Amino acid sequence: MTAPIPDPMLPRPFRIEKVRRDLSDTFTMELVPAEGGEFTFAAGQFNMLYVFGVGEVPISISGDPGDRSVLVHTTRAVGAVTKALDALKAGEVVGVRGPYGTPWPVEAAFGHDLVFVAGGVGLAPLRPAIYQAMANRERFGRVVVFYGARTPEDILFKRELERWRGRFDMSVHVTVDRATGKWSGNVGVVTNLVAKGGFDPSATMAFVCGPEVMMRYSAAALEKRGVARPSIYMSMERNMKCGCGLCGHCQWGPHFVCKDGPVFRYDRIADLLSIREL
Repeated sequence: MTAPIPDPMLPRPFRIEKVRRDLSDTFTMELVPAEGGEFTFAAGQFNMLYVFGVGEVPISISGDPGDRSVLVHTTRAVGAVTKALDALKAGEVVGVRGPYGTPWPVEAAFGHDLVFVAGGVGLAPLRPAIYQAMANRERFGRVVVFYGARTPEDILFKRELERWRGRFDMSVHVTVDRATGKWSGNVGVVTNLVAKGGFDPSATMAFVCGPEVMMRYSAAALEKRGVARPSIYMSMERNMKCGCGLCGHCQWGPHFVCKDGPVFRYDRIADLLSIREL
């Protein structure tokens, strides 16, 4: 007699191990399975996080895929569910469904220069792929991170960016839209950093995540530098509800974002991105 197939709509209980305030409206939760065991995922995948009595929301996983002991999510408190998540404390329990979606093609980038372009909280979904790249550093050419935030106060994972920048085997460049305080770094949009290069366009794969308009302009900047469209990938986290292709809420042209994405190859969605309000 075969074991029953788990219900894809049934959340698994996870206990909140730690909560960290990253920015005024952004926080990171570390979760562990309430019933024990491990949790595996691929960089770029997401989970549906359920707050009992409130609802659930799709959140990309932001932790290290090599660490199976803890599940990490970083998100902004902008809606009813994420605000309810933000109000929870260590020791409380949330429901987790997943992981879902297509991952960043990190292994397909072996032998290439690897470029990460992130805007705002878009650094969180890219962070697992950065961890994976660092764990396999000898498999890549140059590894470059371009990150843009609104102000210096809005820079996510600031200490981690500083540690990455201190490594001798990767390049990290940060810019802000508006300088405040004692900021003496780059000022301007992240596409300005892409235009400066620091990688071989003919041998580059690029992963892009951030606000949709930022991703469109970043893809254009990468193309202008000579990176081919099939070598550009972006995470389209929009309108997901069930996470497993049942409700159709996230249908985007011929795609279901939760199943066919959230990571898409740019040449396969470029035409959809050009359609206003789609």
